[in-house]
Amino acid sequence: MAIRERLSGNEAVAYAIKQINPDVMPAFPITPSTEIPQYVANYIANGELDTEFIPVESEHSAMSATLGASAAGARALTATSSCGMALMWEELYVAASDRLPIALALVNRALTGPININADHSDSMGARDSGWIQIYAESNQEVYDNFLQAYPIAENKDVMLPIMICQDGFITSHGVENILLVEDELVKDFVGEYEPEHYLLHPTEKMAVGPYAVSNYYMETKRAQREAMLQAKRVILEVAEKFEKMTGRKYGFFEEYRMEDAEYAIVIIGSAAGTCKAAIDEIRNTTGKKVGLLKIRVFRPFPEEEIAKALSHVKAVAIMDRSEMFAGTGGPLGAEVRAALYQAKAQAEVVNYFYGLGGRDITVKDFMQVYDNLEKIATTHEVSGMYEYIGLRER
Repeated sequence: MAIRERLSGNEAVAYAIKQINPDVMPAFPITPSTEIPQYVANYIANGELDTEFIPVESEHSAMSATLGASAAGARALTATSSCGMALMWEELYVAASDRLPIALALVNRALTGPININADHSDSMGARDSGWIQIYAESNQEVYDNFLQAYPIAENKDVMLPIMICQDGFITSHGVENILLVEDELVKDFVGEYEPEHYLLHPTEKMAVGPYAVSNYYMETKRAQREAMLQAKRVILEVAEKFEKMTGRKYGFFEEYRMEDAEYAIVIIGSAAGTCKAAIDEIRNTTGKKVGLLKIRVFRPFPEEEIAKALSHVKAVAIMDRSEMFAGTGGPLGAEVRAALYQAKAQAEVVNYFYGLGGRDITVKDFMQVYDNLEKIATTHEVSGMYEYIGLRER
């Protein structure tokens, strides 16, 4: 029977780590992820966990130590946010190219500058091309569930890629919600023991990790990483199906909320999806307009064909980005969803909005206005304000 509890998102991740009992966790504190290694260290001090915790002098060192532990054959992880991830940048690419199934608990926070400690997705979106699997959560329940699924995905022999489990800083990381925890023995059976095939401390196999790749080999390495990403799509769904049998909670590449007959849809990532759902319910209950939501859970590997199919019947789509990339195509989510729709020859009108940068609030009223705009766009077939910022203070 599931265990009912009230936890913050950070506590939920730390509890999942305790249940998994990985071998090594190097970490360096940074707001708003600091609580995760803090809770883990407390578990270790209290004798509830025998993970080797390594306090290091920086986030670059944290990921370097995690790389070394994973390369040696240990199940390893770390946690960080924002500029901490930026300091890890070099090592993120090393982890992916070395095919090390590291787990990273990322608590999303705006990158400096200007200095800001609140939620947006500029840290993880900046790392979207580093070769890491990326899975995002709307709620504390989801970030807990996602972390339990992280190692079975990353350690699959057809994948062997690092994975980051993302949640919105302070919104879910520090907000307390009711949550259902899985029993320890079920988690242990679900995650299993890590049995690497190749590793530095293998008693009968000599190997090197992270060799220099001249031009004759580098491209083949990248092609192999892409193939692993393609395989990860299948594995993510297989692990989700197994998780559903254990808990009854269903996960996929995305969640479709009231999309069966939707004419106008929003595509979004993270905690703001809950606010959007409230707007959808109010609109449908008061006006009967057919509005829906596609909440992206898996951003890497990007499920472009599945997203295009889910949006194939709508008249207009608003793609909501919580990070800037200063490109003519809009934000990172906007660029990829629009490309997917173009490739599928979709007929829907598409607009891209920026919201929530640096923790800026977005309200039910804001989402209702977006749906009003979508209805106008579907009628006029004129898209204006492609680069609007929701909630921006005008001069």
